[in-house]
Amino acid sequence: MQTFEKYIIVAQQDIDNLNHVNNVRYVQWIQDIAAEHWNAKVSKHIDDTYFWVLLKHTIEYKSEAILGDVLKLVTYVTKADGVTSIRNVDIYNKHTNKLLVTSEATWCLISKETKRPTRITQEIAELFN
Repeated sequence: MQTFEKYIIVAQQDIDNLNHVNNVRYVQWIQDIAAEHWNAKVSKHIDDTYFWVLLKHTIEYKSEAILGDVLKLVTYVTKADGVTSIRNVDIYNKHTNKLLVTSEATWCLISKETKRPTRITQEIAELFN
């Protein structure tokens, strides 16, 4: 299982009225790292042929992040079978290594031509194993 990582420094616009990161920001970061991982791995042909739609998303908030915290986002695919894929994202405080958020999402691969679900090719599956 290959992982993909990125770092984020919590900025003022990420903070809510409770003075910690707003839950909506975590959702955005989770979506962003999934797209970045896809874009870093696939060829132009694959990207021009397919796209993903979200079927199910669960998030568990374990601890807060505050202004100035450096967060490490780690994503990985645990399943790519049939037309669906399971992607996890874990968010840690970089300095303490404390797990702040864990996420699991089920995505469906869609053909850009037909706009219908399509089987995940071996080529795509191997990119994320």
